[in-house]
Amino acid sequence: MANEETIATGMAGRYASALFDLAKEQTSLDRVAEDLNGFVKLIGESDDLKRLVRSPAFTVEDQVRALGAVLDRAGVSDLTARFLKLVAQKRRLFAIESMVKDFNALNDRDRGVTRARVTVAEPLSTEQWSDLQQALTTISGSKSVAMDVFIDPEILGGMTVKIGSRMVDSSLRTKLNSLRTRMKEVG
Repeated sequence: MANEETIATGMAGRYASALFDLAKEQTSLDRVAEDLNGFVKLIGESDDLKRLVRSPAFTVEDQVRALGAVLDRAGVSDLTARFLKLVAQKRRLFAIESMVKDFNALNDRDRGVTRARVTVAEPLSTEQWSDLQQALTTISGSKSVAMDVFIDPEILGGMTVKIGSRMVDSSLRTKLNSLRTRMKEVG
């Protein structure tokens, strides 16, 4: 997990850190995080918004005006809307996804949350989900672990888990590939 000093060194990190401090001061971290993540989701769903955010062909005025309409329609909080418009005015909207990622890392660290990326072959049952979350919380030493679970039938069985820079691959596919490699060495 990135620490605050590492995050704050890049341009996106400085913006994220400033917004984080302001949102924390105004006790609106949860709302701002929800707004930012919703905005990133909107970017992923709309080619027009993606172009607006990434294209230098739009003027600052065009970006701010269009952004205002999108944010009003999405019901984004005042603090988040002002932040996004400021980012547009500074011609940094192209980096908004990095800013959101850094904001989320700061927010997670503040709450004592560790993020884990889990890949499984088929959906986890409620009991499996709970057991895995408890095990990862114990292993990570965090207050809690937020799991992003992805289904990938190509791993055949087992799972892969990535927490920070640590990765554990106990997928059946990896085990079979390892066995195949050992069999070739013997034969």
